[in-house]
Amino acid sequence: MDWEAELAVVLKRTPRYLTDTASVLDYVAGVAIANDVSERAFQNEISGGQWSKGKSAETFNPLGPVLRPIGDLDFHDLRIRSWVNGEVRQDSSTSEMIFSVEELIVHLSNHMLLLAGDVINTGTPAGVAMSGRFPYLQVGDVVATEIEGLGRQEQKVVAYDS
Repeated sequence: MDWEAELAVVLKRTPRYLTDTASVLDYVAGVAIANDVSERAFQNEISGGQWSKGKSAETFNPLGPVLRPIGDLDFHDLRIRSWVNGEVRQDSSTSEMIFSVEELIVHLSNHMLLLAGDVINTGTPAGVAMSGRFPYLQVGDVVATEIEGLGRQEQKVVAYDS
């Protein structure tokens, strides 16, 4: 299991077949922190690299602690960080994203139906376990994610109890 600190975008209305980025933010309610928790064995070994199986387990993708309205801050240059057991894993900025929020929404609006309330995770900076630099999460580990202006969230990895 892996962590991924990400900027999450929450839609307030449906964008359809957008062609440019000029009006994209009119569709966005706000932004928040997401920990895009990923079960890499499900993602890579079971589904051959198809992401949805590795990202859809119960309790995955914790969101918050707040949803900041889109006009309340400039989300294009916010520090984004994560820690595992108090040790820094990711330390970057939303300014280093490969695709802007606007570009992501334009692209997605042309390939799938997006609805009000949908959450779009925008991608993660370097520093996740899949990179090979760090071990994967184990029971008892504590993951913290933080984005400047959006607060901090923390989760403890626990064993599944049926």
